[in-house]
Amino acid sequence: MSSQGSPVTGVIDEDLVIIDFGKYEGKTVHEVADLDPPFYDRLAAEKENGSFAIRRHKDKSFRLYINPLSTIDN
Repeated sequence: MSSQGSPVTGVIDEDLVIIDFGKYEGKTVHEVADLDPPFYDRLAAEKENGSFAIRRHKDKSFRLYINPLSTIDN
């Protein structure tokens, strides 16, 4: 990750953000970047569209949630 941050998670380290939807549920954003680069690129492109948000979960982990109105699929 560059000093400017991740194209998907911003300033939060990709190893700390867990996908909370779809076939990659439970994987970190970093793992998804390695497993499915085209999907990672799509996440990066969709960031500006408000397709997902990162929230702090009750267990103190960071979770990437999909916007229910989003058209992003996996």
